[in-house]
Amino acid sequence: MEPRFEFKEIEKEIYKIWEKSNFFNPDKLPKKYKEKYVICIPPPNVTGSLHMGHALNCTIQDILIRFQRMRKKKALWVPGTDHAGIATQNKVEKEIKKEGLTREILGREKFLERVWEWVKKYKNIICDQFKKMGCSLDWSREKFTLDKNYTKAVLYTFLHYYKKGYIYRGPRIVNWCPRCKSAISDMEVKYKEVKGKLWYIKYKLKSKDQYITIATTRPETILGDSGVAFNPKDERYKGLEKEKAIVPIVEREVKIVKSLWVNPNFGTGLVKITPAHDITDAKIGKKYNLPIINVIGPDGKMTKEAGKDFEGLTILEAREKILTKLKEKNLIEKEEDYIHNIPVCERCGTEIEPQISEQWFLKMEKLRKLAQKAIKEGKIQIIPERCKKLLLDWLKRAEDWCISRQIWWGHRLPVFFCKENSQKFVVSLKKPKKCPFCKKCSMVQSEEVLDTWFSSALWPFTVFGWPKKTLDLKKFYPTDFLTTAQEIIFLWVGRMIFSSLEFTKKIPFKVVYIHPTILNIEGKRMSKSLGTGVDPLDLIEKYGADATRFGIIFSLTRRDQQAIKFDERNIIAGRNFLTKVWNIARFVHLNTQDFKRKKIKIPIPKTLADKWILSRLHSTIFFVTNQIENFEFGKAEKELYNFVWKEFADIYIEMSKFQLKDKKLKKNTQEILLYVLANILKLLHPFCPFVTEKIWIEKFGNLKKKELLMIEEWPKFQKKFVNKNVEKKTLEIKNQLRELQGNKS
Repeated sequence: MEPRFEFKEIEKEIYKIWEKSNFFNPDKLPKKYKEKYVICIPPPNVTGSLHMGHALNCTIQDILIRFQRMRKKKALWVPGTDHAGIATQNKVEKEIKKEGLTREILGREKFLERVWEWVKKYKNIICDQFKKMGCSLDWSREKFTLDKNYTKAVLYTFLHYYKKGYIYRGPRIVNWCPRCKSAISDMEVKYKEVKGKLWYIKYKLKSKDQYITIATTRPETILGDSGVAFNPKDERYKGLEKEKAIVPIVEREVKIVKSLWVNPNFGTGLVKITPAHDITDAKIGKKYNLPIINVIGPDGKMTKEAGKDFEGLTILEAREKILTKLKEKNLIEKEEDYIHNIPVCERCGTEIEPQISEQWFLKMEKLRKLAQKAIKEGKIQIIPERCKKLLLDWLKRAEDWCISRQIWWGHRLPVFFCKENSQKFVVSLKKPKKCPFCKKCSMVQSEEVLDTWFSSALWPFTVFGWPKKTLDLKKFYPTDFLTTAQEIIFLWVGRMIFSSLEFTKKIPFKVVYIHPTILNIEGKRMSKSLGTGVDPLDLIEKYGADATRFGIIFSLTRRDQQAIKFDERNIIAGRNFLTKVWNIARFVHLNTQDFKRKKIKIPIPKTLADKWILSRLHSTIFFVTNQIENFEFGKAEKELYNFVWKEFADIYIEMSKFQLKDKKLKKNTQEILLYVLANILKLLHPFCPFVTEKIWIEKFGNLKKKELLMIEEWPKFQKKFVNKNVEKKTLEIKNQLRELQGNKS
C-alpha cells in the first residue's frame, strides 16, 4: 500500500472499476440477490451544476443503495434529469441575449435547437458530477423527462385526465410573469423585500358626504377596483357593509363587503378589492360576485379597460399619473415609507402581475383525496412527522392546478384548434387528419406546454416504461425510498403520490425522507448569485469525494433536523479521518504480510483487549445497522468515527503492537486485526466508498474475480461477542496500555 491515499487519481480509478463491473445494474448482480430495493433519483434540472443540497441528497441515497446492495438485495438507483421548462428556457434566453437575440427572433424551431444543445451539454456535466460524488447509479437506465417514451406517457396522462373530465380550460386568476410571458405556480413565486410607499386614499361613500380611507401600495390598480372589504371582527366598521363606495378617478360605484381574509391591522383595516389582479381579492370577488376588470395586460402595460388616459402606459407610468390626479382632487390623506414583500418570478426575478388568464386546469378534489387516504392510513411513511402534517394540510386546501405554461420548452399540449373558430378544439395524441368542426381547415396545435411538475409527477413509474407493462415496471415498482427538500414537498411529492395511485393503483414509494436545508455558516440560505453558495465540486477538488460526503453527513444530528449550518471544518475532519483509516489499513497490511490465509476467519479472543475490541465491534455493527435502517445517518457515521479512531486505532492497535511481539498471541492478533479492519471497511463503505474499496482491493479483493467491497456481505451482528462488562473495562485496558508503553520507554 502507498504511504498516502491520493484521492484525485484513486477516485477516478475506482469509479471506472465499479462501472466495468456492471454491479450498479441489479440485473448483473449475482443470482443469490433476490429481494429488490429501489430509489429513483429526484431528477436535477438541466440548468447548470449541482449544489450542496444535491450533494446531501445524493449522498443519503447512495448510503442506502450501497447498504442494501451489501445486504444482498437487487439495489437499483435510477438516474435522470428534468427538462425544467421555465428554468431552462430562461437560462437559454439569457445566453442568446448575449448575441443580441431573442426567442422570437430565432423562432420556435431554431430556439428549441439551441435549448437541446444546452441540455446535451449540461446533462453530461450533471452525470459527471454524480460520478465524482461516487454515486452508484445504474447509468443503463438513465432517463430524461423529454425522452421520446417519457413524452408519450405525459401526453397519455393528459388525455386520460381530459377524458375523465378532470382537465378543463377557462379564465382564472394566475401568477403571471410579464418577462417569461407565462403563468407560473404559487410554489415558483418568491418574495422580495422592497422599500416602497403606502398611500392612504379617500373613497367617498355613496349615501352621505363622507369618506373612508383605504391604504394601498399599488394605486395603479384603483382602475380595476370592484369592491371594498373589511374584517367582520373589526368593530370600527360595523354596519358599513350596508353602504356603497365610489372608486376615485373612475367614479365607479362598488359594494362594501365583509371577509375574514382581510387583515384588520393593515393600513386602516379597509382594503380595496381588485379581483383581476390579486389572488386573495379574486377569492373575495368570487364569493360576492364582484365584477372582474382587467386593467393590466400580460405585457405589464395598462389595457383598454384601464381607460383612454392610461391605456398603453407601463405600471409605473400609470401609478404616477393616478397619484397626480388623486393629489389634484385632494384624495390622498397621507403617504408613508413602507417596507414590504413583493412577489417575483423565481426564475427571472421579474415582479409577478396576478391576472385573469385563460389556462388549462386539473381538478384536484378527487386526486388529492387519493393521496390523503394513503398518507393517513400509513401506507407511506413521511419523515420527519411534521412534514406529514404539512403535506396533509396542503392537500386539504389544494385548489385546481394550473397545468399550462406559455413557453416553448416542454411537453406541448396535445390540443388542436380549428383555424376558423379558435374556441373549438380536439384533445388527441395525434393531429386529426381533418377538422371535425369546419370540415376544411388543417388544425393547428396549441403553442402552450405543460407545467414541468405535471411530467415530474409521473417520474417514479414512468422511468420504468409505464404506460407499457414492462418487465422493469413489474420487477422494480413501487420504489422503496425518496429523499428530497421540504420546498418541493407540495410541488412534487404530493403530486407523485396521487398520480401513482391514479395510474398504477400503487403507492410510488414506501418512505419519504425530507432532508434538512443546507445553510451557510451564518445560517443564511446558500445562493451562488449572492456569493453565499458553496460548490461541492470545489470541495471534492480540494479534499476528495469521500471527505466531502463524510463531512456533509457528519453535519446531520437527527432525522427531524430542519437545517444544517455548513461548516468546512467537518469536511477537513472527514479528510483527517480518512487519512487515519488509510494509516490503520497500512499498519494492518504491514503487520499481516506473513499471514497466509486469504479468507477472513472469525477469531477467538485470547486477551482482555481482544475481547473488548470484538465486543465493541459488534456493538458498533448493531448500532450502525439500526441507525441506517432508521435514517439516522449522522448518528451512524459518528459512531463509526469514534469506534475507528478512538477505540480501534488509539487503543487496540496500540495494544496489538505488544501482542504481535508475543509468539503465542501473534497469529491470533493478526486474525483480529484483519477481521476488525474488514468489518470497518464494510461499515464505512456506504459513507466513504472510494477509500474503502481501494483498501479492500489492495488487501482482501481480487479484481479479476470481481471481488469488490461493494458486493461484500454487510457485517452480521453476533451477540456472542458482546460483553458489556468487558466494554466497561476500557479504562483498565487504557491503564494496561500506558503501563506497557511506559515499560517500553
